[in-house]
Amino acid sequence: MSVKVRFAPSPTGFVHIGSLRTALYNYLFAKKMGGTYLLRVEDTDQSRLVEGAIEGMLKAMDWAGVNHTEGVVLDENGKITEVGENGPYIQSKRLDIYKEYIKELLDNGHAYYCFCSKERLDKVREVQKSEGKIPKYDGICRGLSKEEVEAKIAAGEKYVIRLKLPANKEIKFNDIVRGLVTINTDDLDDQVLMKSDGFPTYHFAVIVDDHLMGITHVIRGEEWLPSTPKHVYMYEAFGWEAPTFVHLPNILNAERKKLSKRHGDVAVEDFRKKGYSPEGLVNYVSLVGWSPEDNKEIFNMKELEEAFSLERVSKSGGVFDTDKLNWVNAHYIKAADDAVIADLAIPFLIEAGFITEEEAEERYDWIKSMVGVVKESLSYVKEITTKVDIFFKDELELEDDDCREFLKLEHIPTLIDVLKEKVTEADEINEAFIKAMFKQIQKEHGIKGKNLFMGTRVILTGQMHGPEMPLVLTLLGKEKILNRINYVKNNII
Repeated sequence: MSVKVRFAPSPTGFVHIGSLRTALYNYLFAKKMGGTYLLRVEDTDQSRLVEGAIEGMLKAMDWAGVNHTEGVVLDENGKITEVGENGPYIQSKRLDIYKEYIKELLDNGHAYYCFCSKERLDKVREVQKSEGKIPKYDGICRGLSKEEVEAKIAAGEKYVIRLKLPANKEIKFNDIVRGLVTINTDDLDDQVLMKSDGFPTYHFAVIVDDHLMGITHVIRGEEWLPSTPKHVYMYEAFGWEAPTFVHLPNILNAERKKLSKRHGDVAVEDFRKKGYSPEGLVNYVSLVGWSPEDNKEIFNMKELEEAFSLERVSKSGGVFDTDKLNWVNAHYIKAADDAVIADLAIPFLIEAGFITEEEAEERYDWIKSMVGVVKESLSYVKEITTKVDIFFKDELELEDDDCREFLKLEHIPTLIDVLKEKVTEADEINEAFIKAMFKQIQKEHGIKGKNLFMGTRVILTGQMHGPEMPLVLTLLGKEKILNRINYVKNNII
């Protein structure tokens, strides 16, 4: 059997991290099995549509490198189009198809018209709750005759079409993550399949689409697990073979509650805007709910394709740990070429007012060198704006009281004067000069070790720790070094 999977988002906003993981697991499984991964847009809930969401979702997936070969895509002009032989791949374009298949369910007695008002349904559920029962539709319209249905439709009464579940039937299915799942139909509702606006619900459209598009494995979030027995029954009603189901655990926050916007960044776009690398984000997200056999943590996409296994997906929710994400992403920043990180950093540096667009071009080599010095300390690229003050300001801000106390040490006035003398006499500030200067100061003045190196760092950067001093001083240059020394001498010491 050739494997075929799908990612089927609703265009209701930005791509949630959970959606990225669902798409990624579908993609990885298809790659591992030599199968097909398609993307379908489920837009049957017209009230929740967000303009531009389809384009944004496709761009996010392209940025993340989770690329499908069938379904909805953007052409070279950024316009929505479709590729593949099983379209349309946007549900709102498939209404005639759904009408055909809902008629089949009505004709064979597996569905029925329901004319109940919202007010009546709300009242029924209130009574059921007060009696300690499972709130669900009471089935009053199940017994309407063909003539009664036709009369109500002719009178213009609004209706929905519901699934007619049999009484006391055990529905069973195997889930790769959950194992055998069994639910009795007495605990289920007669699901609405077609809404009064003529659009199908998710529960009906997903069955028809997955069957017609040849989906063999449905890999989706665990929120759909309670609805799956109804889906299994519909496959039986149509006489179709059901796909294999895989319900993924939720991604949780630190309090082990479902990750949501209330808890900070949750959208792919949030992380992209902060300068996370797609490789870092995808690498980390793959590990939230899946564990590789050898406990390896750093994977490129090709390695993920080879290592991924649905059998190693956890039943319990995985906690989204931003610190761990930062650790993984820092690996990719360190490994990246300085020019790549510089190009990503420049917009953040401009926005923060460190440089202008003109300076970004004129001083590009200097900026690239600066990025090379600080990138080892970055978790994501936007963080660079908190690391580069030392390269731009003439005035010095001491990082903490420890720096202030260090500048009170007995040797500091001598070190300040010696640094000023050596730098003033220098023809060029480079690493070779800096290293030679430190040796001279040790030999001529006996200032060594921490007193020399940390003292110089505090005098010139206001910090006790940071990048190697020869690199820092080379980037600062003669004029800025002298300005810093004078500022410390006149304003701090």
